[in-house]
This record gives sequence, structure tokens and C-alpha cells, in this order.
Amino acid sequence: MISFMDLAYLAGLGLLSPIWVWRLLRHPQKYRQGWRAKLWGDVPPRENAQPCLWFHAVSVGEVNLLRPLLVEVQRRLPHVDIRLSTTTRSGFEVANKKYAELAPFFTPFDWSWAVRRAVERIHPSVLVLTELEIWPQLIAEAKNAGARVAVVNGRLSDRSFRGYRAAMPFLRSTFQKLDTVAAQDQRTAKRFIALGVPPDRVFVTGSLKFDGAECDRGNPHTQSLRELARIARDETVFLAGSTQEGEEAAALEVFRRLAPTFPHLRLILVPRHPERFDSVAELLRASGLPWLRRSELAPDRSLPVHWPHGQQTEAEPAFDRRSHLHISSGSPRSCSLRPIILVDTVGELSAWWGLADIAFVGGSFGNRGGQNMLEPAGYGAAVSFGPNTWNFRDIVKSLLEAEAAVVVHDARELEAFVRRCLEDPTYANELGQRAQNLVLSHRGATTKTFEILRRLLFAEEKEAGFTLRRSA
Repeated sequence: MISFMDLAYLAGLGLLSPIWVWRLLRHPQKYRQGWRAKLWGDVPPRENAQPCLWFHAVSVGEVNLLRPLLVEVQRRLPHVDIRLSTTTRSGFEVANKKYAELAPFFTPFDWSWAVRRAVERIHPSVLVLTELEIWPQLIAEAKNAGARVAVVNGRLSDRSFRGYRAAMPFLRSTFQKLDTVAAQDQRTAKRFIALGVPPDRVFVTGSLKFDGAECDRGNPHTQSLRELARIARDETVFLAGSTQEGEEAAALEVFRRLAPTFPHLRLILVPRHPERFDSVAELLRASGLPWLRRSELAPDRSLPVHWPHGQQTEAEPAFDRRSHLHISSGSPRSCSLRPIILVDTVGELSAWWGLADIAFVGGSFGNRGGQNMLEPAGYGAAVSFGPNTWNFRDIVKSLLEAEAAVVVHDARELEAFVRRCLEDPTYANELGQRAQNLVLSHRGATTKTFEILRRLLFAEEKEAGFTLRRSA
């Protein structure tokens, strides 16, 4: 039977259909994959009677965020079955790459028939929603089937809070169905309560992002990328990660202006969305600078550098990683530049951050609201980001109060920041050390969140030697 929410979704779909058709034609693979799961709830069924935690993560960031929590559950509750779902194609690919044993699948759209079938096939004990994924019919079907529902690493941006508050007549009952919210901070906790979650179900656990931030530059994945890209120890890596349109151009111009003076400078660009890889490649191709694609790197071949005149050649096998590449950019003078790396693969940014000496975290010059700046901070990079970071307000506040990051408002200020780091390595090192110390001092959200899920899973009333701080 079609519900009121189904009718509302159909109405919205009708209004947005021209946009969806355009996106489907432009990126067919991205939007066609997983349709049986999305439309009909045709997800991999569970065939055992073990307790089950169904984790839902929207995309790559949330999938990576869950890593320490999933490891903790697998280590301490080996008899519990775990399932993992995602919304986006990139999230699905990373989930399959990292957690193939969890049989990742696409989360069904919030149609009543789709979510009902998915719940019947998985029969979860606890549905775990990461950060902010409030789907009324999925939550209702899970509750009807006897499952508990938890939000972990909960966050509510100003925009999301305003939107949910405006829809309170329709969503209050959904928020009241939540059994537990593990909020990142006190402000978020109060917002969930204002939206209808009973206060005794809301806890402040801190952010899983602190626990998920790697702090060891010597980790195997980072070191394998260093060898693969032939990045020498004496090079200074400027990495612009999770970038959106306009930010790659800004980083590229910074590199163009500074590299002649600082020939040891190396630029790595990591766009946020895979569909922009080719457009960034076109930007590099038009730049008159040497560059290469991450996807073309292989351990058994030389560097496939794209040279300024447009043809692709391979650097000689005897390429000296400590030498300079003498490149003419078409200007009256020549300069020694090292090839820019375009990371056109998904799910590797965390490891690439481990190579960064100087970091710019994208999504912060435009309207995205910022991206995770704790990953470069954990490695001790000198971290910068733009002024638009409202999605990470509390993390940014902590970094700035600790003098562990710098806000740059435009490309000019980004150039000044990178130049200062190059001219004064002590400044850059101290900035990075303060950032890493901040990350290390805020760990612990994984343990708190695990305890919440364990208690939900087994409906325990006592906290086993562990005290959680409830929201005020």
C-alpha cells in the first residue's frame, strides 16, 4: 500500500525529474548502478540468526569514518553479524574494496516497499545511521520489525537543523523513534533534543573523525604511494585535497608562482568527486606544466608524465628523483618543475595526506561547507582551509584555538601561506605538531560509541565500567 510519504516522494520526484534525467544521461554509470537494491530493496539476504548491526554510510567519507568503529565491533563482538550499506557509487566502491566480507550494498530509496523488503531480508537488531541520515520510512520499518535505531557521530549543520525544524509536523515522530543519538558535541545534542529525541537517549561522545585520523606517516599505504609516485624525501609536498571547482585552479596557480623559487616543491591534487577527474585533467593539460595521473602509475614502469607540449611520454627508468625536471612553459624563461600528480582514484585520500607537508582542505572556498581537515592534521601537516567550513564548525574552532591551522580567504592568501611554510620550515613544523597533538588529545569517541551500540544490541541497563556523558 502506498503511504503518504511515498506520495510526497513521487511529487518531489516529478518536480526534479528533468534534473535526474540530465544527470542520468551525463553520468549513466553513476546513477544506474544498484537500481534493484535502490528501487526494490533487493539487497543481499542474511541467512543466519546472529545479532546484526546494519551500518548505513552515505558516501566515501562516512565509509572511511566508520573504520575504527567497525574494527572495534569485529574485535570485541566477533559473533555479531555486520552489514554495510551506502548511497553513492563511490561509497559503494570503497566499501567493497575495504569491507568485502560485509557484503556492502546500496541503501534502498525511502519507498515503503523498498525499505520493507530490505529490512525483511537483513532483519537487523540495530540500524546504525552515520552522522545524519533520517529516512522516515526506513526508520519506521526497522522499528516495526523489532530493531533499534541509532545515530552515530551525529551532526546537524545550521542548514540541516533549519530544514528539519521547518518539517517538524512531519518528522517529529521519526526523531522520537530514535533509540539513541551519539552526538559529536553539546550543540548537536541539544539540536536533536529540540527535534524531538527524548533527552535521556542523547549522548555526547565526540567525533569519530578524531579516532579515524591516521597519525603515522610510516603506514604501509602511504609509503607504497610514495614509492609508486617516486616522491623523494627532500621534496616538499603541497597537497590540495577534497577540492571542488575553482580550488584546483587556485592551487595550480600557487604552484606555478612558487615552484621556480622553490624547486623542491611538489603539488598533488585530489578532487572531491570522480566525475570531475577529467575536467581537472583538462585544466592541467592546458596549464603548460608537467603532470601525471595516479591511475597510470604502476610499480613496474617509469613515470608516465604528460609534458607541456601535449604528448605523453615516460620518464627514463633512470629518472633521478632528486633532480629537477627542466620544463619550458612557453614563457620567456624556463624553470625546473616536478610533475604535478592528479589523484584520479577513489578512497586513497587518507593515505595521500600522509605525504603532505603543506595541506589545503577543499570544499571551503565555495558552498560545500568544508571537508574533513582532521586527516592532514593527524599526520602533522601544516593545514589550511578556506572560510566556508560550517559543516566542521567545532573542529575548526578547536584547530584555530590551538593555533593548529590557518584560514585562507582566497588564492592570494593561500599563496602567502604556502610561501611562509616554504620560507620558514620551523613555522610549518610547529603548526603541524600542534595539529597532530590536538587530534591525539581528542581520541576516544570509538570506545564510547561502541559501548552505546553494545548496550542497544543486548538491551543492557548497566554500563560495564563505563560512564557516558548525557546531553544537558
